Amino acid sequence: MSIIIYTKSNCVQCDTTKNALDRCGMTYQLINLDTEPEALGELKALGYRQVPVVMTPDDSWSGFRPDKIAALRHSAAVSE
Repeated sequence: MSIIIYTKSNCVQCDTTKNALDRCGMTYQLINLDTEPEALGELKALGYRQVPVVMTPDDSWSGFRPDKIAALRHSAAVSE
């Protein structure tokens, strides 16, 4: 499953999201908006105004969302 996390440095919600995915054993790609600011325009065009923004093949959201992370973990377990 392809997961992309748009993040910023020193972002508590970003770190919490990454830690939760790590605990689930899920792999993801990080895009740090501090070092790749061109990605910010893409996120704003999609309506996002806060980080982290998590994108999966079937869903996307912003902020720390334990409910969405649990659903991802369940989906990954079912597909194994």
